Amino acid sequence: MPELPEVEVVRAGLERHGLGRTLKGVEVLHPRSVRRHVPGAADFAARLAGRVPVAARRRGKYLWLELDSGEMLLAHLGMSGQILVQPAGKPDEKHLRVRLPLSDGQELRFVDQRTFGHLLVEGPGERAGVPGSVDHIALDPLDPEFDAAACVRALRARRTEVKRALLDQTLVSGVGNIYADEALWRARLHWSRSTRGLSDEAGGELLGHVTDVMTEALAVGGTTFDGLYVNVNGESGYFERGLNAYGRRDRPCGRCGAAIVREAFMNRSSFSCPRCQKR
Repeated sequence: MPELPEVEVVRAGLERHGLGRTLKGVEVLHPRSVRRHVPGAADFAARLAGRVPVAARRRGKYLWLELDSGEMLLAHLGMSGQILVQPAGKPDEKHLRVRLPLSDGQELRFVDQRTFGHLLVEGPGERAGVPGSVDHIALDPLDPEFDAAACVRALRARRTEVKRALLDQTLVSGVGNIYADEALWRARLHWSRSTRGLSDEAGGELLGHVTDVMTEALAVGGTTFDGLYVNVNGESGYFERGLNAYGRRDRPCGRCGAAIVREAFMNRSSFSCPRCQKR
């Protein structure tokens, strides 16, 4: 699933190519992609007709376009969602789900092979400028208002495994399986370590590694494994080349040479070094 760096790359692309142009003739080609828009596909298209995106925002793994109407076009990419900027008339992608034509002859296209992602139009919630359905999502480590010390206190207060806490989007947003494993490798912590046993210093160091690894990934366009994650121009990210733990089962640890192991975790996988990251 795209995590913070990948979503931020898409947001930045929309900021460059998708603002200040009028939306017209929106087509919903697969109703599942607007399933969270409760009034339905026709209402979704009608709410966007004639609207102008004026800003591109993000919180964690969610991104949205602010519209001149005061509403927001919210997107979650799910496992395989892509938002592409394409010239009108270019052949449709095989898994094109929603077409959003712009007044300059370009189109925003929501492409989603597995249809786990979704789009919806909604107004702000209790927080100004934030869609209502994102109200519960915490700030992410790249947000200038992120309070690392408060986040460490919240992590330590939970009775759970440290990786499970990192993936809790109500504690800290934007972190998924890839960057959690990479940050834990850098911090020399096993994913099953109890949050109750973390010191303030260790928690702060871990969040520092989370910030560092996502910043480095962002600089090279994010991480692409299966070709499904791309930016708005259809280009892949290159951070896979810099991974030290995630997806490296049986490969030598870059620190000590021990073979990286894969363990089952929450119906997915967790990768770690058995020597550097002892249970």
